[in-house]
This record gives sequence, C-alpha cells and structure tokens, in this order.
Amino acid sequence: MKKIFLSFSLCLVALMIATTSCRRAGTGGKPADVDYYTCSMHPSVKKQNPNDKCPICGMALVPVKKRQSGGASHADHAQRSDAPHAPDAPTEFTVPVQRQQEIGVTYATVEKKPLKLTLRTVGVVAPDKLRHWDIVTRVDGYIEKLFVASKGERVEKDQQLVTIYSPELLTTQREFLDLLKSRDQSSSETIDALIQSAKVRMRLWNLTDQQIADLERRRKPQIYVTLHSPARGLVQDVQVDQGQKVMPGDHLVDVTDLSVVWVWAEFYQEELPLLQKDSPVKITTSASPGEEFKGKVTVIDPFIDEAKRTARVRIDVENPDLKLRPDMFVDVELERDMGEGLTVPFSAVMPTGKRNVVFVDKGEGRLEPRLVELGRKYGDVYEVRSGLKEGERIVSSANFLIDAEAKVQGALKRW
Repeated sequence: MKKIFLSFSLCLVALMIATTSCRRAGTGGKPADVDYYTCSMHPSVKKQNPNDKCPICGMALVPVKKRQSGGASHADHAQRSDAPHAPDAPTEFTVPVQRQQEIGVTYATVEKKPLKLTLRTVGVVAPDKLRHWDIVTRVDGYIEKLFVASKGERVEKDQQLVTIYSPELLTTQREFLDLLKSRDQSSSETIDALIQSAKVRMRLWNLTDQQIADLERRRKPQIYVTLHSPARGLVQDVQVDQGQKVMPGDHLVDVTDLSVVWVWAEFYQEELPLLQKDSPVKITTSASPGEEFKGKVTVIDPFIDEAKRTARVRIDVENPDLKLRPDMFVDVELERDMGEGLTVPFSAVMPTGKRNVVFVDKGEGRLEPRLVELGRKYGDVYEVRSGLKEGERIVSSANFLIDAEAKVQGALKRW
C-alpha cells in the first residue's frame, strides 16, 4: 500500500509541473517575428506578453514585428549605416489587414481630375455712381410746384420734376429777347456774341436747348423754369417743399437709375490673385430665392483693409426688374477653371506642421508614409504637386491610428 501511495504522489507532482510549464509557455510566448508588444496610444510601453494591457489606458497591446529574420527590429534596421534612405526618412511598416479592418481604415485612389475653384463671399448692393443725378438749383428763386413728392417714385427720362420762379432768370430771358430784337434791326458780330453769351448763361442755369429754342421762336419770357429728369429711374430723395426759397447749390431732387447696380464684395488677400477683370460672377439673395443675377468683376480695389485683411471688389450687375435694391445683402459666388491635376481626398492628408504625410497602401498590410507637396484645396480634395502617382492606393480614414502605428514601428521618426 505504501508503494502504491508513493507512486501516485510522484505522478501527481509530475502532472502539476507539466501543467504549470504549459501554462507559462502559453501565456508568455510570442511569435519569432515579433519584437515586442506596445500600445498604439502610448508607444513608450513595451511588453513581451501579448496578453498584457497598457498600464496607462488599459488598451490591448499590438505587436511590433521584426524586419529581419535574424531578430533585428525595424528601428535597428532603419538605423543601419548601409540603409539606402536618409536617417529621418519615412520607411515602410506593417499593420495586419485584420487590424486595419478593426480600426476602420478605408482607402482611396490618387486620381487626375479637372480642378474648379469656387470663391464665396457676401456683398452689399449700391447704386451706380454714373447713373445717379442730384438735381440742384443754380439760381435764386422759389419752388413753384413739385411733380414728384416722395422717395421711391418712378420717373421717365425728361419727365418734369420741379418748377422754379426766378426773378434773376426772368431778367436774363428779357435781355436775351432784347438782343434778338436788336439783331433783327441791324445784325453785327457784337450782338451775335452777346446772344451766344446769353444762351450759355441760360444753359448754366438749367434751361435746356429746347427751352431756349422755344424762347427764341415765341419771343416771350417764361416766368417759371421747369427742371426735367435726366434719365429713367427712381426718386431717391426730395429735399424741398413747394413755396420754399432756394439758392444756388441747394439740392432739390435726387434721381437714381437702378437698371444696373454695383455689388461691393470683400475677398481675402490670398484670394486676390484668382480675381480678374470681367470675370463672370453669380449673385443670389434671400429676397429672390431660386433666382440668379449675372454680373462681372469691374474694379479690384488695390488697397487692403488693415483690420480685416480684405480688399473690396466692385461687381456690375444687370437689374432690369429692380429686384436688387441699394444696401441689400447678397451672396457672391465666383468660379475659376484651374485646369487638371492629381487629387487626394482632404481626409487622406495628415498635416504635421511644415510637412504633409499620406499613407500609401503597398498590399498585404504594408504601408508607406509618403511626404507630399500640396497645392490648393478644391472642395473636399487637395491638389498634389509631388510625392504621389496617379492610381496609387492611399489610406483615406483612420489616419491618426495608422500614424500612431507608424510611430510605434519607427516608420516616422520625426514630424
């Protein structure tokens, strides 16, 4: 019985030793091509047990594989003196395809596309200065009658605006008629010169050539002088009342033609090289939803606003239906065709300050950080000037996690 008990005890001890050895081998072993395990968020963590967790954030660790079968790690291989690349140049690294799927990596292709740049800003409608008239009196007198009473009234070209009684102008007309009588009796160069001088004086006092011709034909002075609208438009202001005394320089009526209006828009200084005179512009406003007004760039102000770092641009817009009104806010959109070029999605680029990195998929989990030179941003894509070729497959999402893997494996040594 003692022999049987002793044999059973020895077998039990041997079984326990074997079980412990297997457990240690299963928990602490790692594949031969793995150098160590680390955390994607905390690359300073290095563990040999794949079942360990990150002591900082508690995340599962990821393997860092060796680059050579002889056991040299990727970092050691990158620092070898016979490596064909610069010491700080990006190198390939590996993220298993399954791991890429777990962290949500998606891909895009480097494509050649037509590039169209759209500039958007806001503007303010203003009347065309060349289509605005201030009707002023040039003689002393009194307002006899107003033919327009308020702001906003529409007037036609040559429509009556205001009638003035001026004793001074009446005297000048009588002098003109006396000169005409003298010329009828005995014509001379002196009388002709005085007649021309009187005509000039009456023109300067707002009498039209037609009124002067009527005066010369009828030989009867006009007691009241009527001022007419110089163009079709809208009354912008009426500054006098009937019976009011006026003096030279007093404003009577302002008339504005709004069939063509200005839109003053502001563009940032970096956008100014994209603007050209006569470039077509699309104008929209919330007052007329769904309707577009066509305009063109006429003036680019060379002076920059020191506070906003913007420059004003004048856009001339056809406004036949008078839907655009002074001081109205509008949206301005200008499109430029910039030719054709290589493009990558905006999300594929990792900006690092002075440099921009794109991760190129080399297949079977291999990725290569590629330094690229970018051009302008066109909507949701960047123009690529150098660093990539058409048709290459690149990472377009989860870049930050891929970037962390690249740092862990020494593929990106400095930003």
